[in-house]
Amino acid sequence: MKHYSNLVAGEWVEEADSVENINPSNTQDVIGKYARADTRTVDQAVAAARNVFGEWSGSSPQFRHDILEATGATIMSRREELGRLLSREEGKTLAEGVGEVTRAAQIFKFFAGETLRLAGDVLPSVRAGVDVLVEREAIGTVGLITPWNFPIAIPAWKVAPALAYGNCVILKPAELAPGCAWEIANILLQSGCPAGVFNLVMGSGRQTGKRLVEHPGIDAISFTGSVPTGHEIAVKCAETGKRVQLEMGGKNPMVVLDDADMEVAVDACLNGAFFSTGQRCTASSRLIVTESIHDSFLEKLTLAAGKLVVGDALDSSSQIGPVVDRTQLEQNLSYVALAREEGCTVTGGEVIDGPGFYQRPAVFAGANNQMRSAREEIFGPCASVIRVADYDEALQTANDTEFGLSAGICTRSLKFANHFRRNVKSGMVMINLPTAGVDYHVPFGGRKGSSYGPREQGAYAREFYTIVKTTYQAA
Repeated sequence: MKHYSNLVAGEWVEEADSVENINPSNTQDVIGKYARADTRTVDQAVAAARNVFGEWSGSSPQFRHDILEATGATIMSRREELGRLLSREEGKTLAEGVGEVTRAAQIFKFFAGETLRLAGDVLPSVRAGVDVLVEREAIGTVGLITPWNFPIAIPAWKVAPALAYGNCVILKPAELAPGCAWEIANILLQSGCPAGVFNLVMGSGRQTGKRLVEHPGIDAISFTGSVPTGHEIAVKCAETGKRVQLEMGGKNPMVVLDDADMEVAVDACLNGAFFSTGQRCTASSRLIVTESIHDSFLEKLTLAAGKLVVGDALDSSSQIGPVVDRTQLEQNLSYVALAREEGCTVTGGEVIDGPGFYQRPAVFAGANNQMRSAREEIFGPCASVIRVADYDEALQTANDTEFGLSAGICTRSLKFANHFRRNVKSGMVMINLPTAGVDYHVPFGGRKGSSYGPREQGAYAREFYTIVKTTYQAA
């Protein structure tokens, strides 16, 4: 079995401990053993990053551009191979896996260009004979903590801007799916990234992640993961004066109005709720449907969900892969049971026998917005269908949540679409489209309990990865 080491100061570092990376489609398939960094390795990585920060942050934008461009090109050239790895370790279907790898390549290429587009301002002072220069500089050494559900795209959209703007990086990927992050590290190294600029510390959140967050040599933390962990990180960063960026949970609404195109609405809800096995923070887990079409919509959605093919991620006939691991599967099943206890009629949700962690999509009919199953993030292929009287009640229900990541509406009415866009309390709005799926060049993030700090992706990423310096100069 192949062993994969951590990357510190340009060298592959062995560890005393490692963990097996297991294919959730077939638990007999072990992808490899991946090192678990201890606190000593984290300390070495931080020291290495801080040692080269001055040289890296002061390097030519063209130098940084060429490294990121080469990284993106290599990822793109290997997208079939890396997509297969992603599907093996996370459970996305092969088409989704290749699509995610392609997106990662595009992200690196986009931020290669951003190295040359970091603009400032020259302003006249209110004092005669004085000029004002406003420039952006790198923060320093940043710790990046990424989840298992997008094992190459999310590391890419954190690593690429961090490096583009001149920061040094320590990446800690999710222990459940470290393989793609290891490949990013290897590709960056092969693309000429200087030793110490990028460091990989795989391991558990309890040890490796905790040390990264608490380390006095880390200037900023960008985290994507659960709400409780995000809150803990925010407190620690406040205590130590670190800049912090958090992307956390969602309980995203999709409103379906009377005038919606039924085929469009069912397709959007099916995709948003169940594709990627529902393991997306942008998944449509609350389907809010107006009264006159509720029964027809529910019938069509339930029929379509029941026809989805659940199977091995590498099987081209599969439309939905497995749940990521047994713990997540058991959590999903507990919510299926809870929905029944709360009075929902549940269709689907059963375990499918096989060598992996398979579950049928679950539709919770007869739900209301006060049920725990309709308020708490499940992170599985489960969707609550909530009946409402009209648009006003639909909007009120959509906003009645602690989260605010993504929201959607299916309607033919420009009036309702525009009113919803302006009044729904979410960071992203989808009109006649699934709530999941965001382009790589635009800002990503939410509000309320879903996100904290500046947006990720696109040119807006500079708000987190750079700091503004204002200089006064006598003319």
